[in-house]
Amino acid sequence: MLTQLVLLQSVSLATAIVLAHSDTNNLSKTPALGWNSWNYFGCDITQDTFLDAARVLVDSGLNKFGYEYVMIDDCWHADSRDPDTGAPRAHPDKFSKGIKYIADEVHKLGLKLGIYSSAGTLTCARKFGSLGYEEIDAKTYAEWDVDYLKYDNCYNEGQAGSPETSFKRYEKMSKALRATDRPIVYALCNWGEDGPWNWAPSFDSINDYCPCDTMIDCKLPGYHCSVAKIIEFAAPLGQKAGPGHWNDLDMLEVGNGDQTYDEYATHFSLWALVKSPLILGHDLTVMTDETLEIITNKAIIAINQDEMGRPARRGSLQLWAGPLASGDTVLALVNLSPENLTASLTLADAFDTRSAKAGTYEYYDLWQTSDDSERSWGQLQGIWQASQRGMWRFGPIKRRFTF
Repeated sequence: MLTQLVLLQSVSLATAIVLAHSDTNNLSKTPALGWNSWNYFGCDITQDTFLDAARVLVDSGLNKFGYEYVMIDDCWHADSRDPDTGAPRAHPDKFSKGIKYIADEVHKLGLKLGIYSSAGTLTCARKFGSLGYEEIDAKTYAEWDVDYLKYDNCYNEGQAGSPETSFKRYEKMSKALRATDRPIVYALCNWGEDGPWNWAPSFDSINDYCPCDTMIDCKLPGYHCSVAKIIEFAAPLGQKAGPGHWNDLDMLEVGNGDQTYDEYATHFSLWALVKSPLILGHDLTVMTDETLEIITNKAIIAINQDEMGRPARRGSLQLWAGPLASGDTVLALVNLSPENLTASLTLADAFDTRSAKAGTYEYYDLWQTSDDSERSWGQLQGIWQASQRGMWRFGPIKRRFTF
């Protein structure tokens, strides 16, 4: 039996770009939804961090919206590997009951567990990495009943610089995971180095924090890139994503402070539009009602989880459009500039075919719950505030939608 796994490539707030791939299996047919520890907690984690997060996902009802992965990021490691077998070990104090215990508790709640490592000698936080230990690490993760592996790119010993070099390094873990016979999502967090969107599926403002203008041939990892910069990275890569191989823009910052409601809603909308996995990155135990409202927007989540799996593409300035399996179209008009703008949008801007451009449509504002947003139209005009977002779903005039 072949292990079912998927590769995730990502454009990230914390890194730069990673990818997603799956064989003919049921893993990651739509982007993953879940929660990851890194954005909020960093290395300040214990087993309770993840047990508490898992309980909140269930108690808050977030699991009913599809949030199912609880992901342990960096710093879960002991000071060294097992001296006899070379197997990875969890920190004996912070994770006194072990990773398997956490997995069992998470699974009892109907959720799944993710873990982190790096395709290097060390992780990004300088814990032991998996380079040279792929088989024993994959075997151990499977024995722990892990469901998802985020695999970073730090301390890679110079094994990068060409697609073939990076492919061979990441392929070792791919093969090791397959050999375990356990379905494990395989998420490549390699910062977009050497164009993983081209080779990973074959597995079966600029500064030192965000150093590249484009993800094409970017060889610098970067970190703390802005939402706007990440979207610029992701825009040309939509054609490289689809069911089983998603462009992962990394964990969401919704709920972590320093952004307005509109900025958070824009952030969430854009990640959903490009079919990125929606991985929460805030402290679930102190979540505000506003944060909960944003991350449980059924209409936005439905766009992200649409079975066609085709990312929206950007048309004219910050206009994003994408088809849905039902025959509808999703549109998003986004102003990421610091200035207020007046926007005029016609159907000719939004639709590709002549028949579609000549049609009449009902549209739904996916950030409004009242029926007032429903009407037939041929042209839309409006004043868009700085960082304001709009997101709509268009369908033939006779159709009705429920979310």
